[in-house]
Amino acid sequence: MSNRRTFLGKLSLGLTGLVALPSLAYGRSKKEDKTMSSAKEPIKKIKPMGFQWETQDPFLFCVHHEDKFPKGNEQMGPDTSYLKGRFLGDDFIIKDGFRMYHGKTVPGFPGHPHRGFETITVVREGLVDHADSMGAAGRYGNGDVQWMTAGKGVQHSEMFPLIHADKENPMELFQIWLNLPAKNKMVEPHFKMMWSEDIPHLTQKDQSGKKAEIEIIAGSLGNLQAASAPPDSWAANTANQVAVWNITLEANGKWILPKTEAGVNRTLYFYQGESITIAGKQISGYHAVEVEPDMDLEVENGNWESRILILQGKPIGENVIQYGPFVMNTKEEIQQAFDDYHATQFGGWPWPSYAQVHDRSKGRFAKHADGTLEEKK
Repeated sequence: MSNRRTFLGKLSLGLTGLVALPSLAYGRSKKEDKTMSSAKEPIKKIKPMGFQWETQDPFLFCVHHEDKFPKGNEQMGPDTSYLKGRFLGDDFIIKDGFRMYHGKTVPGFPGHPHRGFETITVVREGLVDHADSMGAAGRYGNGDVQWMTAGKGVQHSEMFPLIHADKENPMELFQIWLNLPAKNKMVEPHFKMMWSEDIPHLTQKDQSGKKAEIEIIAGSLGNLQAASAPPDSWAANTANQVAVWNITLEANGKWILPKTEAGVNRTLYFYQGESITIAGKQISGYHAVEVEPDMDLEVENGNWESRILILQGKPIGENVIQYGPFVMNTKEEIQQAFDDYHATQFGGWPWPSYAQVHDRSKGRFAKHADGTLEEKK
């Protein structure tokens, strides 16, 4: 119990990463790269991105993890020679191309609590081992997505096992925090898997034959619809226009982002590439672009392949108080979340280790709390 209290205390201090932000009420940073003066302009704001990306309501934030993990040892962690000089258990500095995060043997995030929101974990490369207080578990990655509703409270671990002993284990993932409205903050926890082979992909070509490939994680585009969101999600109601799309543009290609309803928040996160041009504005790599939703937008790519993550949705429009792993509407609810966690551990921890990893030989799988088992090659 004392170890868990210590870890929770670290989260409360606002460590950056998958599981931490300081206490805040919903609002925007006043530091912005550029502010467009006219609401009639297609582009509202352009701003640089860091490790943790600022998002708009209904999203809370997004973190982009890129780690060049080395070969794995017998414990599926890096060789101990890589661990010298690190603050194990709290290691967010890139050294030798990777971070250990809160892991001490295997990199990742040992068991920690959440309440009041959802996590959408989009793994572009590498694998994640999941375990939680409901007894559910999984291994997913290389294009898979896990969507978890924390609801009234759940503990889960997210470890990054270095499966390959004969070659390096690169990792790239996005974790997106999506808020829950007040009426759904105390629903039962739930997670679902969106396996890579089942995620819709749309390919479109411009007049020059250059391709845009769009991965539809949430929402719909063209005649394709993503798998349904968890039942209590803000995204479960299609009227809320929640979309998560990952776009790959060929060099010098063009793509039209179709308009949606006015009042929807829409942001393009240009996370890979040299430059793109929108409405005559050239935007350099690793910048976010907030745009008007009710206008078709042409995205013109530069001389290199580019990748853009798009997040959009109608705002929930409620007060948000966020502290560490809990996201509620009032300070009193945050205090209640801490009290409930200390009293119940949100169901406890049924696994041998808080840094639970699965057998090296295990393939991709998901074991749900009701015992349902999904296994993939």
